[in-house]
Amino acid sequence: MKLRLLIMFLTLNGVLLMSCREEVREERVVREVEVEREVEDEEGREGILERTAKEVDKEVNKEIDEEIEKIGDDN
Repeated sequence: MKLRLLIMFLTLNGVLLMSCREEVREERVVREVEVEREVEDEEGREGILERTAKEVDKEVNKEIDEEIEKIGDDN
């Protein structure tokens, strides 16, 4: 009997203490900022892949031109 009363008292005590607990709320302010950039030339609009591809194309074209000149000199 005493054990039941003790268990009921502890359960009731736990429920009451937990339900009266205040919730801590933090308010966060999120600011949205719009950024506008002016792109003056065509290269500014391209991504990194396009710029890299152009550089690789230039290098490959130079190598092709050198090979063509070597073949043209043999005649």
